[in-house]
Amino acid sequence: MKKLFRSKTNKKIAGICGGIGEITNTDPTIIRLIVLVLGLVTGVVPFLIGYLIAWWIVPVAGQN
Repeated sequence: MKKLFRSKTNKKIAGICGGIGEITNTDPTIIRLIVLVLGLVTGVVPFLIGYLIAWWIVPVAGQN
């Protein structure tokens, strides 16, 4: 089982989508587009709160 880490190399803001892309072997741009659409559909405020929580909880790759 792979563990989710924020990507150090493939990031735009925090590296969350880059980390998800590395785990799923998917282009992070596709993950970013999906996250953007979900954020617009569900509402911007819940999306931002969820992203900030993930940014705070998910560790950076290479750090223990």
